[in-house]
Amino acid sequence: MIGRLSTVVLDCPDPHALAAFYSELLGMPITRVDGDWIDIGERGATQVSFQHAPDHVPPRWPDPAYPQQLHLDVEVEDIAAAEERVLALGATKVGEGRDFRVYTDPAGHPFCLVFESSLAAG
Repeated sequence: MIGRLSTVVLDCPDPHALAAFYSELLGMPITRVDGDWIDIGERGATQVSFQHAPDHVPPRWPDPAYPQQLHLDVEVEDIAAAEERVLALGATKVGEGRDFRVYTDPAGHPFCLVFESSLAAG
């Protein structure tokens, strides 16, 4: 091992709004606000950070002209209940598969809600 993943950073036009969205989605507290840089999650564990990018062009999954760049898989126990909550937070549903559903966050980054049982099988 060369190193340990400390954070995943998402560029976005409004880091405060996107940090609040992911804080609620993942149950990770906002732990640092430094201007237009915000961290969620406890120090010493993998964090998600958000940085201001005024020229951010959101991906348009699955449009190859606007590639997804990265996405997060979020394991859930009850997909219907989780979907209701992420939609209420401002997510947009853009697709689904047998064991997952695909959404975009308020800044356009794709993420998946994944049935807990599919991760155990995989």
